[in-house]
Formats: sequence, C-alpha cells, structure tokens
Amino acid sequence: MRVVKGAAVLGLACLASSAMVSPVWADDALTVYSYRQAFLVEPILEKFTEDTGIKVNLVFAKDGIAERMAREGRLSPADVVLTSDFSRLMELVDKQLVAPVNNEVINTNIPELYRSPQNDWYALTMRVRNVYSSKERTGKIDIDYEDLAKPEYKGKICTRSGKHPYNVALVASMIAHHGQAETKTWLEGVKANLARKPQGNDRDQVLAVKEGMCDVAIGNSYYYGNMMMDQKQKSWAEAVYINFPNQANRGSHINVSGMALAKFAPNKDNAIKLMAFLTSDVAQKAYAEVNMEYPVKADVKPSAMVASWGDFKADSLPIYKLAENHQAAVKLLDEVKFDL
Repeated sequence: MRVVKGAAVLGLACLASSAMVSPVWADDALTVYSYRQAFLVEPILEKFTEDTGIKVNLVFAKDGIAERMAREGRLSPADVVLTSDFSRLMELVDKQLVAPVNNEVINTNIPELYRSPQNDWYALTMRVRNVYSSKERTGKIDIDYEDLAKPEYKGKICTRSGKHPYNVALVASMIAHHGQAETKTWLEGVKANLARKPQGNDRDQVLAVKEGMCDVAIGNSYYYGNMMMDQKQKSWAEAVYINFPNQANRGSHINVSGMALAKFAPNKDNAIKLMAFLTSDVAQKAYAEVNMEYPVKADVKPSAMVASWGDFKADSLPIYKLAENHQAAVKLLDEVKFDL
C-alpha cells in the first residue's frame, strides 16, 4: 500500500491550492480519501491488499476532501471516501460527490438503521455521545441529555464547541425527538450551565473534570478507551465515570464513521470490493480493537475494554434522520450563541 504521508501534515486544502497536481498512481490501484487517521485504516487496507492483491493508495486529510473532489470533478482519482463522522458523509451527499452502491454483502452486513435509504453511504463504526462524571465529586450518574439543562448542573458542564459535528449531530437528534422550540430552550439551559466557554476537544473536557474545572463533560465513547491506552492520559480517564444517557427511555445518541463510493471512481468494481471488505468481520473487528469503537455489523463484538463499560441501549433513530435536522441544529446553535 502506498501512502501519501505529506497529506496528513499539509491537509488537502493546501494540496488543492497547489495547482491541483495529483499524484500518479498505478492504473489498477484504488485511491482512498480518508478523514480517518492513518494508524487506524492502514492495517485494515493492508489486509485487504493481502487478501485480494488490489493495491490501495491512501490520502489522509483533516478537512477539505469534499472541496478537493469538487475541484477535481471527473478527473478525481478518488474511489472510496472514509469519513470520521456522519456530517462528513452528508457533506459529500449534499455536494453530489458520491454514487449509490447496490451490493448484497454490504446491505446484509450493515443494518438499515445505519445506511442511506438510497445506498449512497454506509456507516462503518458507531460511538456513543456519553456524559462523563467526576468520580471524586459526582460519582456515576443516571442521566438524560435533557438533564444537562436543569439548574442542578449550573456551572458544572464542560464541552467542546457546539458547532463541532459531534455536538451538531446530538442537537439534531434532540430536534428529531423534541422539535426545534423545545430544543432551543434546552440549548439555552445547557449554555447557562457551562463551567466555561466551549473549547478544546473531547479529551480536554475529561481533563477539565479531572482538574476540577467542571463535574460533568460531554464526549464520545472511543476517546475514553483511547485515553485509557495512553499513559499520559490514562489518569484523566481514571478520574471519570463513563455514563450512557437516556437508558430509561429512548437510548443514547449514536454517531457513526462511514464510507461512500466516489461519484467518478475510476475503479468502481474494486472500490465496491473494498467497501464490502470494510463491512466484513475482519475489518469490523479491527476497527473495534484499534480505535475502541462499536462495530456496526451486529454479530461482531466490541473489544474487551469497550465491553467492560457495560451494555447500553442505543437510540433507534435512523442515522439519516440526523441529516434532516442538521441545518436546523446549526441555526439553533447560532441563535443561542452557544459558543460565545
């Protein structure tokens, strides 16, 4: 497998502005544009090459993939796009940069709840939007997302930007369940309860709980596992409990990483073979073990560490429903000036 390491440093936006000089690949090699980090996808793609003989070029970026594909148009070398969250998939769909796939293996492996009704994107892994609580000051809590707006949490909540895709998706799910007016009231309540302005990433929120800046924090489940495996951050994770919200009612909000077939994929047949492989037991288990995410394929178990957090009830809201409320969620976050 050939990897464009420079893209990880420069970002595709930079590459796109440099006269759009595309690398030269072998004609029969697949090109994968990926928002997912190299350490996670490289071993999986290497296994695909080992099994099929099909080489894969991996182009990694933190942002700008949709913009690059739009500029490249029909000349784009991209065959498959891997995204780190649902909003990235929607960006590709909205810009008409993906093509539908009708493949029995993929449709069998990925439940309808976690794929596009038009088959133009598929989830690959799941993560829960958890509420972390201080072991020292709060203990393990039975909490709903709705509770975060209650007066008892005044000055106790930390979170990253409301505009981050993870939080936008959570707000979109709240709109789906409660409508815009009630969700706006909820957002105003959560904002009023923040211990500080939204900032940093999910790990920073857990650190803030450890340091006593806040008692609860909103964060994705896989960060908890990744912190537990990082000797520098293990004490952060050990300072909090991981709580699954809304277990007595609709279940915890789920976001997903995913994949899509590029609209002008030069190697569509092999691209679909790769997509099918990514839904296989081997690839699903690798995702689960390396990045502490939940497999989408029902009969693949999570890693031992993830399983140790216990079973939980997931929100049964179809992922594609989040797209219907995405823009409304962004608008509400602006209206309540959540990040200011």
